[in-house]
Amino acid sequence: MAKYTKTEKSWALYDWGNSAYSIIITTAVFPLFYKAAATDAGVELADSTAYLSYTIAIFTFILAMIGPILGTIADYEGMKKRFFTGFFLLGTISTAMLAFVPEGEWLWLLICYTFAALGATGANLFYDAFIVDVTTTKRMNRVSAFGYGLGYIGSTIPFAIAILIILLAQNGVLPLSVTNASRVAFLITAVWWLVFTIPMLRHVKQVHFIKREASPVVQSFRRLGKTIREIRQYRALLLFLIAYFFYIDGVGTIIALSTAYGTDLGLSATSLLIVLFATQVVAAPFAILYGRLADRFTGKKMLYVGIIVYIIVCIYAFFIETITDFWILAMLVASSQGGIQALSRSYFGKLVPKQNANEFFGFYNIFGKFAAISGPLLVGVTAQVTGNTSMGVLSLVVLFVIGFVVLMFVPEPEPHDPVDEVAAE
Repeated sequence: MAKYTKTEKSWALYDWGNSAYSIIITTAVFPLFYKAAATDAGVELADSTAYLSYTIAIFTFILAMIGPILGTIADYEGMKKRFFTGFFLLGTISTAMLAFVPEGEWLWLLICYTFAALGATGANLFYDAFIVDVTTTKRMNRVSAFGYGLGYIGSTIPFAIAILIILLAQNGVLPLSVTNASRVAFLITAVWWLVFTIPMLRHVKQVHFIKREASPVVQSFRRLGKTIREIRQYRALLLFLIAYFFYIDGVGTIIALSTAYGTDLGLSATSLLIVLFATQVVAAPFAILYGRLADRFTGKKMLYVGIIVYIIVCIYAFFIETITDFWILAMLVASSQGGIQALSRSYFGKLVPKQNANEFFGFYNIFGKFAAISGPLLVGVTAQVTGNTSMGVLSLVVLFVIGFVVLMFVPEPEPHDPVDEVAAE
């Protein structure tokens, strides 16, 4: 921690807080809670997984549509923090509301989850864009990986508490049903997220911005249109976004559907929670390691490593049969999940013009979110057509291969090179 500035640490602590949402709501407790509610309501396993996939596709489509527009407006002085705060509050409030959905109302669970996910992913758009404000180009790989590392470490604490409460309730030690124990986990998530966002709200400022103009919304649309028309000027950015679209599609789909996939394979809820906890613990040092190795071998080479690991994951997942297989799969994911995300963020951060960072991170968001639509849809449709979720996971290999090939044509930005200012002119 001593190697980082106060601003860098305050920024990274948001990952510490928000990652509780990522593991408890996106990956672990909520999917199990939802699957149980849907099953009790008579929904078939493959269908409930498909409905969760469609929900993910819907909220990601909404954010993908508004992301570049909001990002362009947020480039104006003082606007980035306001948008971040608004989405953050939407996320925490909606997460807390999950605890109060009546038992068996699986559709209302998906509705609340949609708003919580909109808040979380929307806040992340502006959080990611803040990387140009909190550190230098030279330090981006390390600081970005530090944020992901803190996120994995920090998320294990509320996750461990949530698992403990659920297990104690399951064994009759606590006077709670497993359903109510899960509701407590949702409340813990919201509070944890809220508390550790305070340093970000207090100490992180928008350093790079465009001065306010008359009719800022109209001007924002004009700037966005100009960027789209002149997108060929930014060949490196465009190629990277295309590569990112494909490989992050697979990454996001595996994260979002891993628990539902394990459930369909017949793994118990307790086994899944323990595996996911171990995944968070292992992922933390690997995320930081990716940042260090990127400084030594370049970010592009380490992205190649992450993509190759995920190709192995998809192929291995097709043959999974036992809890031991799931453990091996989880550890493979843990070795690269944080690293590939952290280096994608810092790689893109080095390419964008700083005072237009929100606008360009809006495109980063739209490519990532549209990717998150196609992946879950692919898995959902395949699961329903074949009755086998494993076939959908195997099909994700093609996305990683395409991403790998396109990434080969993207130049590696030098850490000491000045950021391209063409877009700002």
